Amino acid sequence: MDRVEAEAIYDAGREAVVEVLLRMDAQIQALTARVVRQDERIAVLERRLNRSSRNSSSPPSVDPPNEKPKRGKDPSGRSQGAQSGHEGHGRELLPLSAVDEVIEHWPEHCECGHTFAAGDLLAAGEPLRHQVEELPVISAQVIEHRAQRVCCPGCGKHTRAEIPSDIAVSVFGPRFQAAVAALSVRNRVSRRDVVELCEELFGARICAGTVDAILTRVADALADPYEDLLGRVRSSESLNMDETGWRLKGAQRALWGMFTARHAVFAVAPGRHEEHAKRLLEGHAGIVTSDRWWAYSHLPLSRRQLCWSHLKRDFQAHAEGLAAEKEFGEHGLELSRKIFWAWEVFQHTGDRRELKRTITRLARTYKPIIATYATKRARNKRCRGMARNLLKAWPALWTFAAHNDVAPTNNHAERSLRSAVIYRKLCLGSQSESGERRIERLLSTHTTCRLQHRSLFAYLAETLTTHARGDPAPLLT
Repeated sequence: MDRVEAEAIYDAGREAVVEVLLRMDAQIQALTARVVRQDERIAVLERRLNRSSRNSSSPPSVDPPNEKPKRGKDPSGRSQGAQSGHEGHGRELLPLSAVDEVIEHWPEHCECGHTFAAGDLLAAGEPLRHQVEELPVISAQVIEHRAQRVCCPGCGKHTRAEIPSDIAVSVFGPRFQAAVAALSVRNRVSRRDVVELCEELFGARICAGTVDAILTRVADALADPYEDLLGRVRSSESLNMDETGWRLKGAQRALWGMFTARHAVFAVAPGRHEEHAKRLLEGHAGIVTSDRWWAYSHLPLSRRQLCWSHLKRDFQAHAEGLAAEKEFGEHGLELSRKIFWAWEVFQHTGDRRELKRTITRLARTYKPIIATYATKRARNKRCRGMARNLLKAWPALWTFAAHNDVAPTNNHAERSLRSAVIYRKLCLGSQSESGERRIERLLSTHTTCRLQHRSLFAYLAETLTTHARGDPAPLLT
């Protein structure tokens, strides 16, 4: 509208002006409402754009390159690594009893120009010792077993010997099969690369199909140890639990993990729902540490410990917002810092009574603060939703203060599950249900051996040997 049109409306009289003003007011209100909706949409899009491992449960691997943390100086101002004047830690020499070969080196001449003769070579003091560890030339042993046929002088019938069943079960020995399984599961080497490594390192003839057959044989040998592991974890007083995605012929599945300090059990299920969690936890009466995923909501609050690392990331996401959301996030971050500091002090002192007093005081202080954001008067829906969820699960936030072997985070489960996640990204899941059962047993054995600081290769070799003889397999408990 220009000036001429405005003057024409004014000259038209009072009713015309009122009608135009009312129409303009309606347009302003509509545009204002549209701007509010767009601001909310922009806020949601910006939150998605800024989503990273710092403020969500996304793994660090999905962070964009510019979000990777930059390594620099720590708060003390010092650069990373050894500082000037730091006493080095050299490689310790092995005792002579552990040395396979000693090669003596004698000087040929002195700095003065004298050339040493054979009679001059007498040791004067301790020699300079330098040890080199080298691999011998490795070649797989080929052992041929012959079942001889003889003629009986009594009846004239030909009789042939039987090759022992534990030898005839495979054309590969238990140590070779254990090496193939360890390379495939622990080191996540592909079938084709395992074939190349066996040819280059061991000089052994093998194909990709044989690698798969070996893994199947190893998984069959681990059936009893896996069931024993499952029973041991279910009977534990406390465990950590987490889940991640899995694939079956490209279809979506879920890989669940249950972990104690010394045992690990993996299980593939159709999904990440409550019914699957109940099935895995059947018979368990202890405390479960997990994130706030709804599948664990069937557990009584007295048997749960929510992960404060997850909560801290959620609080960080709120702290990056505006107004009330920012205040809510900052309160949560302050509470998280105090909890982690109290836990760190407890780790050094072992004073559980002081830990209980500190945690009780924090719970009493911050519950009214969280409650203020859970009321209907709280304008921000995201704050209100999280605050209400926290108040509903309030007892499950502090379980760690009163129970041994329970930490305020679920980091143990996430670290234990990480190897399985990398394996899934490389193999893209399973191609059959029998393949799912196989990977459950292999991953459980690998992770349990790692938690127990036990040799996976030695355990698999022993298990395959006993399985071939028909003897009970050694357990991991």
